[in-house]
Amino acid sequence: MENIFKKDINRRGFLKAAATIGTAFAVSPALDKIHAAGKMVNGKTTGNKTTKSTLPHRTLGTGKAALEVSALGFGVMGMTYNRSWHPDKQQCIRLLHEAVDKGVTLFDTAIIYGPLNNEELAGEALSKFRGKINVTTKFGHEVINGKATGRQDSRPATIRRYCEESLKRLRTDAIPMFYQHRFDRNTPVEDVAGTIQDLIKEGKVLHWGMCEVNAETIRKAHSVCPLTAIQSEYHLMHREVENNGVLDTCRELGIGFVPYSPMNRGFLGGDINEYTQFDSNNDNRNTLPRFTPEAIRANYRIVNILQRFGRELGMTSAQLALGWLLQKEPWIVPIPGTTKLSHLEENLRSLDFTLSADKWQKLENEISQIPITGARYNPEQQRQVQ
Repeated sequence: MENIFKKDINRRGFLKAAATIGTAFAVSPALDKIHAAGKMVNGKTTGNKTTKSTLPHRTLGTGKAALEVSALGFGVMGMTYNRSWHPDKQQCIRLLHEAVDKGVTLFDTAIIYGPLNNEELAGEALSKFRGKINVTTKFGHEVINGKATGRQDSRPATIRRYCEESLKRLRTDAIPMFYQHRFDRNTPVEDVAGTIQDLIKEGKVLHWGMCEVNAETIRKAHSVCPLTAIQSEYHLMHREVENNGVLDTCRELGIGFVPYSPMNRGFLGGDINEYTQFDSNNDNRNTLPRFTPEAIRANYRIVNILQRFGRELGMTSAQLALGWLLQKEPWIVPIPGTTKLSHLEENLRSLDFTLSADKWQKLENEISQIPITGARYNPEQQRQVQ
């Protein structure tokens, strides 16, 4: 019973305590360098066009590829796909509107989420804010008659078709950033980049990015059409991009980085324990080795460390997990998702705290001492990652 009630104490109850701690601070020294809100997300001034509330902004990419966005984005995926039960559509729309009101300008979706219905939700909820926010989406996973095939297809003609279909679902005339969702081994990356370059010239795509690709592929793609961002999994329990050259390549080439699943699919927020049940029809965590009861039990020691640190700092474990990413580089923009207003507010409050470099290093060192139990993907899903 102790574990069952742990999440309420750790996250929601502790959030109330955190809300009483002090006033707003910058999230890290790096945030001193970022611009205040009040500029158009495509890098142009907006005059008086601002949201009701503003957040610190960061810039993904450089030069003509630069895209200014809120320092935290919002992952829309879990509102319809792969995250068990969720509120009805109108409640999801209200929450997305709350995110806009609070200053979020980067929203992330994809064709494969649903498939299709996540883009449709984003289009219905967010199209009226066009020009003030960015709704990014992704191509690459093959979808036929509304169903995923499990194959990749990034042939030029397919990219063009997916672009036209996404424009309609998102109810817009230009996609702010179009990611290749997974590398297509049957299509040269130069052909993919060339197709995107043509779509940019035509005004149908404004920026582009790639997901889960290696440093060599990033270089090849960037040489044809400058990349704005790379999106890969990155959090305290998965730090491969620090060692495989991806972050170094982004730093060298001036490409932004967007960590998806920044709280390890909710785990680092403390809401999941070994008794958590996932919807077998709409949750990929059922298929992930890291989310078996045994793995959750073993890995919960990491959450315990975050909770202990948080008690001393007036922060929740979720805020520490996001803050750790934010302090890594000023061009990193995490995209946590949620279906709850309390969690949205909690996530955005991670921007209010500052820790010394020594404290971040101490947290990182302690967590690094704990071996991670379970792979992040099963073999089939891992094969899709370059």
